[in-house]
Amino acid sequence: MKLLHVGPLGHERPAVRTDDGTLLDLGGVLPAVPVTPEEIGLARAAVDQGRLPVLAAEPGTTRIGAPVPRPGKIVCIGLNYRRHAAETGAPVPDEPIIFMKAASTVVGPDDPVLVPRGSTKTDYEVELGVVIGATARYTDGPEDALTRVAGYVVCHDVSERAFQLERGGQWDKGKNCETFNPMGPWLVTADSVPDPGALGIRLWVNGEKRQDSSTADMIFGVGEIVHYLSQFMVLEPGDVINTGTPEGVALGMADPKPYLRPGDIVECEIDGLGRQRQEIGAA
Repeated sequence: MKLLHVGPLGHERPAVRTDDGTLLDLGGVLPAVPVTPEEIGLARAAVDQGRLPVLAAEPGTTRIGAPVPRPGKIVCIGLNYRRHAAETGAPVPDEPIIFMKAASTVVGPDDPVLVPRGSTKTDYEVELGVVIGATARYTDGPEDALTRVAGYVVCHDVSERAFQLERGGQWDKGKNCETFNPMGPWLVTADSVPDPGALGIRLWVNGEKRQDSSTADMIFGVGEIVHYLSQFMVLEPGDVINTGTPEGVALGMADPKPYLRPGDIVECEIDGLGRQRQEIGAA
């Protein structure tokens, strides 16, 4: 099942996207995109019983918002693709590398991304996002951890590399700028993604394919990541995990590195999870 928010910023309604692309209005059943098993069950029952009206919207003109517009927390995994670690000259980590992004970085999948003031190295990173649906606290292992996952989304972990790596050694500076986490277009429930470790993942800049890989190249799989994180923090419904990016980022390319500039167009997609498109603007 594909779940999304539709409408102007601050006035989005939850909806279900059917296989033929029809949007069904979920606003009469739930106030927002569901993430807990109980909420997802209510949405599924409403669809199965034919109780949802078609959302009145002109195709191609309706804004799509982030499926989880304000996560409780966004936990990110660094250097989680083998070939990405190689391109940056970093060793393959023995344990997941963790950093955090603020919920305020989240925007819709097609909303503008803003290059921060003073930026010289704004970079792109398409990532598989994992949405938590049930509390994960000291899970028993990867299989147990996977039962806490509500579903999956496309996330764009935009990064300012100079802020991240050259301004005091704090990754947070380069990860938390305004608009730096486009999410969506929809949350695909876990039962509709048979293997999150076998999804094609791609990104284009101005029509040039820059990233083209598979989640099979991840060092730590989804179950491993959720289990690992649950040993250090409590993951709650609505939390989001960005699971890392594949090779092809500007940071890993030869000089002159093709960092993002205002006017660029970035497109991201993951098999079965939809496609994003952002125009790069200036803060």
